[in-house]
Amino acid sequence: MARITLDNLAHSYSPNPKKEADYALKELNHVWNDGEAYALLGASGCGKSTLLNIISGLLQPSQGRILFGDSDVTFAPTTDRNIAQVFQFPVVYDTMTVRQNLAFPLRNRGERPAYIASRVQAIAAMIGMEAQLDRKAQGLTADAKQKISLGRGMVREDVNALLFDEPLTVIDPHMKWELRTQLKSLHREFGHTMIYVTHDQTEALTFADKVVVMHEGRVVQMGTPEELFERPEHTFVGYFIGSPGMNIIPARVEGNQAYINGSQLSLAEAYTGLSGNVAIGVRPDYARLSETDGLPVNIRRVEDVGRHKIIRADFFGTDISIIAREDETISPDMNRVTFDPAHINVYHDDWRVQGEAA
Repeated sequence: MARITLDNLAHSYSPNPKKEADYALKELNHVWNDGEAYALLGASGCGKSTLLNIISGLLQPSQGRILFGDSDVTFAPTTDRNIAQVFQFPVVYDTMTVRQNLAFPLRNRGERPAYIASRVQAIAAMIGMEAQLDRKAQGLTADAKQKISLGRGMVREDVNALLFDEPLTVIDPHMKWELRTQLKSLHREFGHTMIYVTHDQTEALTFADKVVVMHEGRVVQMGTPEELFERPEHTFVGYFIGSPGMNIIPARVEGNQAYINGSQLSLAEAYTGLSGNVAIGVRPDYARLSETDGLPVNIRRVEDVGRHKIIRADFFGTDISIIAREDETISPDMNRVTFDPAHINVYHDDWRVQGEAA
C-alpha cells in the first residue's frame, strides 16, 4: 500500500505545449493518503483516464513527479510499481479456465499452491463465479469476462494500489451494485489504496472515502460525498453531483443579501467586494414552494419520480428545480419559492466564496 503524491504534475499530448489549453491534464498538487479509497469522477474527456495511466506508468507526464510513499516512480515502468489495474473492457486469457485466470498473478510471483487455491476460491465467491471456476473463459459473456478481470486485479493482497478504469461499464445493473459492495468490503478488510475512475456519480459516491471531481483537465474538488453535496467548491461540482443538480442563479451579492432581478434574498453569511460573474447556488432539496412566502416563480411541470416530486420552474429567467415530498400536494396557488439561507452557496467566477458571520 502507498501514499500517492502528485507533485506539479501536468500532461499534454502535444509535443510542444505553449499554453494551458494545450494540456489535457492541468497542473496538480495533491497527496492521496495510504489506504484510502478514491474515485476520479467527471465527464468524458476531463482527464480521468490520463491521470490514472500516469499513476500506473502507462503514460509519462509532461512535467512534475509522482511518488509512491517517498519513492519517485515518475519514470518507473508499470512492472516496478507493484500495482493492479482493471480496465474498462475485459482482458482475460481465453484458453485458460476461470480458475487459471484468477490464479495467474499469484503463480507469476511463486506463491504457495495452498495460498493460491484459498485466494482464488475467496475471489470467485466475491465475484459470483464459484460454479464456473473450471470453465474456459472463451465463450463467456462480456460481463462474466469483466468479473474475471476484476477478480484478477483483486487477487493479490500486497499491491501498492488497486486502479480501476470504469470497470463496471459492461456489468449488468444488479451485479454492479453487488460488486461495488464487494469492493468496499475488500477495502475495509485489507486497506488497499484504491483509485476508481468513473463518470457515474452513484458509483463514485457509494464506493469512495473521497471523491476527486475533475473538469476540463483540472481537479476542482476533492472531498467526502457530504462535502461535495453541501459545499461544492465549483459550480461544475454543484451541477454534476446530485440529481437534479444544484440550481445556479446569477445574482448581485452585497453583505448578507443577494439581489436577483431587483428582488432581495437573505443569506446566512456576509460577503464583500464581489463583482462580475457572481451567482448563488442552492440544492433543489433546500428549495420550497409556498403560496405566500418567498420570491415569485413560474412552475412549468411536475415530475413524480416515486420517492419524491421534482418541480421544474422558471425563476427570473433561470431554470431551477425544486424537490417536494412524494405526499406533498402541489397546488396552482403555490407560485412562490423560498431557499434555506443556511444552504445557499455564493460563487464568483464559478468558485465558491467563503463568507463571514452575518
